[in-house]
Amino acid sequence: MDDFLIYCGYLLLAVTVGLYSFSFFRKEKANVFLLLYLVFSFLVQFGMEVLYHLKMKNLLLMNFFFIGQMVLLGLFYRSLYKYKVQKKFVLIALGFTLLILLARLVYNPGLQFKFDLFQITVSSLLTVVFALIHFYNMITENKQYYYLTIGIIGYMFGSTVLFLVGNLTVGLSNDVKYLSWRLNAFLFIVYYFFILFEWIKSFSKKNAEL
Repeated sequence: MDDFLIYCGYLLLAVTVGLYSFSFFRKEKANVFLLLYLVFSFLVQFGMEVLYHLKMKNLLLMNFFFIGQMVLLGLFYRSLYKYKVQKKFVLIALGFTLLILLARLVYNPGLQFKFDLFQITVSSLLTVVFALIHFYNMITENKQYYYLTIGIIGYMFGSTVLFLVGNLTVGLSNDVKYLSWRLNAFLFIVYYFFILFEWIKSFSKKNAEL
């Protein structure tokens, strides 16, 4: 069941990468930072899967993924903002957060090889903040990347809560311990369905001509 959920998520991710790549390179419509994020996600997920099957630790890639996700999605939303103060906020917030995370690694280099719950929480919630700002802007502006933003807010917030719960249940039974991870795998699939639905609504030929 777990493998089924995981590989369904990978399949959806591969499909979205293909579709958004087509819209970017052939139609010149998809946002470059969004495409970079999707390609980055696919490569890191693939790398983590390879390391898993080689029975090697993949936590370094996992920690790198959350940092890259925060930066790329932050730049993605910055490119959508129209107000200079919001654009500056993204750069300041990213710079400040990266500085804190770097300082932690300098103080304790071993964190990069551990499940860093602090880094996951901070990077995910900051991404949610960027998405909420764009969601607020859409009240008075065009609903650009509306479904994608809903997916990001729901997935980032939901997965963060599940990671926190999963960390608290480490000492409990395996059934309880892995329930949060199964739910996260399900959220992963839902998340990429939102991204796919965004492409259908915004970039498919039928809807693009409306």
